[in-house]
Amino acid sequence: MKDDPSTVKGAETLILGEMLTLPQNFGNIFLGETFSSYISVHNDSNQVVKDILVKADLQTSSQRLNLSASNSAVSELKPECCIDDVIHHEVKEIGTHILVCAVSYTTQTGEKLYFRKFFKFQTDEVFLEAQIQNITTSPMFMEKVSLEPSMMYNVTELNNVSSSSESESTFGGMSYLQPLDTRQYLYCLKPKPEFAEKAGVIKGVTVIGKLDIVWKTNLGERGRLQTSQLQRMAPGYGDVRLSLELIPDTVSLEEPFDITCKITNCSERTMDLVLEMCNTRSVHWCGVSGRQLGKLTPNASLAIPLKLLSSVQGLQSISGLRLTDTFLKRTYEYDDIAQVCVVCPYSSPES
Repeated sequence: MKDDPSTVKGAETLILGEMLTLPQNFGNIFLGETFSSYISVHNDSNQVVKDILVKADLQTSSQRLNLSASNSAVSELKPECCIDDVIHHEVKEIGTHILVCAVSYTTQTGEKLYFRKFFKFQTDEVFLEAQIQNITTSPMFMEKVSLEPSMMYNVTELNNVSSSSESESTFGGMSYLQPLDTRQYLYCLKPKPEFAEKAGVIKGVTVIGKLDIVWKTNLGERGRLQTSQLQRMAPGYGDVRLSLELIPDTVSLEEPFDITCKITNCSERTMDLVLEMCNTRSVHWCGVSGRQLGKLTPNASLAIPLKLLSSVQGLQSISGLRLTDTFLKRTYEYDDIAQVCVVCPYSSPES
């Protein structure tokens, strides 16, 4: 691993088990990429369990997808044995994706048990790949291939390799395209801050920009082509979107910590919202539940500082927020919003 350039620096010092364990919140995956995960259910007990059913679902903002290779139960699982599965999914939506892994089984005494685990990842950026082919019979010099974004997006070109002194094209120093050759140009688009949280603006079919291509033939004649506006489908977030603006990675056991939530009205009507906070087994909210947040106009946002504490160590899920629209008497539930690592700030004295 130390000699493998594709691994992270210092990865050879980590325990193999840590590298193969999926964290509760494992960052970003990009639109168009394929999400793959290896799922292993291991019997840590000293007893044989029966009728084991492993189910893997992917929850997006618009649908719930079953990714399990098989939906049939395994008759038995002996101690120290495991059930393995590999799942794949091509990401076609932007927003939070939650991988829900559920396991049910029967013990030797006939007791039926069940547990679930949640894993989140975000898809905020849009990656655009443009394939350009020279269909003429002569080589051509590619003078410029750029993406002009629409007013809602910022663009980053990913067609150069930066070194300490200069930036070099991924296609080398000679930008010639031979007859019938094809190149892939890659761009990363990210919504501008003023539009990122306005799901009411970035919804449905939206234009992301247009390609501008300039080339020269072998006789020096110049050609130019500009595409029409490229479009993409963006997801909806429902009537109300809740996102986290600030949350610590690590907190101390039984000590209050602060988070900041952002509430966005994605509907076309004004809402009068009430915030309720429901305690869970491990996470307890500090403050008054059922407080009025006031009226929130369409596409407007409201930042709310909140305080909570955890009574259990380990990786704990932030859950239990409820928003009620008093006009329609409709309640929106928000669970598994994020995870924090809860540690003990002191060690027990040695005996």
